[in-house]
Amino acid sequence: MYHSNMTEIERTQTGVRIEKRILKVLKALAEYHDISLGDLLEGIVLHAFEGKTAFSSPESLERIQNLKDIYGLKLSASDSHKLKESL
Repeated sequence: MYHSNMTEIERTQTGVRIEKRILKVLKALAEYHDISLGDLLEGIVLHAFEGKTAFSSPESLERIQNLKDIYGLKLSASDSHKLKESL
């Protein structure tokens, strides 16, 4: 039943570079939800494209904050587009 509601898509492999601590939090979040990192990112992006938040429940936001604390991620949305890679 579950598979009959699925939309068929074509995926491609990509070599995206991403900040190390952000990636750790994303991987841990994907693991928690028992989905792939790609599936998590697709969901986040599809929500963002519609101006929606991918995570809104207090439990989800608390889990994300806990993961950010564990991995030392202090960046916030206000840091977006202001990041410079260290050499």
